[in-house]
Amino acid sequence: MKEKGECLFCRIVSKEIPAKIAYEDNEVVAFHDIHPQAPVHLQIIPKGHIARVSELTEGNAASVSKLVLTANRLAKELGVSEEGYRLVINCNPGAGQSVYHLHLHLLGGRAMRWPPG
Repeated sequence: MKEKGECLFCRIVSKEIPAKIAYEDNEVVAFHDIHPQAPVHLQIIPKGHIARVSELTEGNAASVSKLVLTANRLAKELGVSEEGYRLVINCNPGAGQSVYHLHLHLLGGRAMRWPPG
């Protein structure tokens, strides 16, 4: 696992690495996935580094609420809220996490199958 200074998503937050930003405020950044799995595929991340969802604590758990509320707003703005969208958080390699910075995938614009993966 990379340290905060080497984290790909931290480098996007600090503008060291370019990304197609869909939304940004003081707490979160949302950007388009470079390998989209649906017509709408955004990564929504907290600006503060949290490596994985299993590292949430009482002190930083509000980060997830902010990610979900941002996803809901973006889904509506991008026209996928009525038809439906999926929110995904992967934790650790067995679940598909490859970047160790908490991130929420917003997927929409196509039918989603169940079970995923």
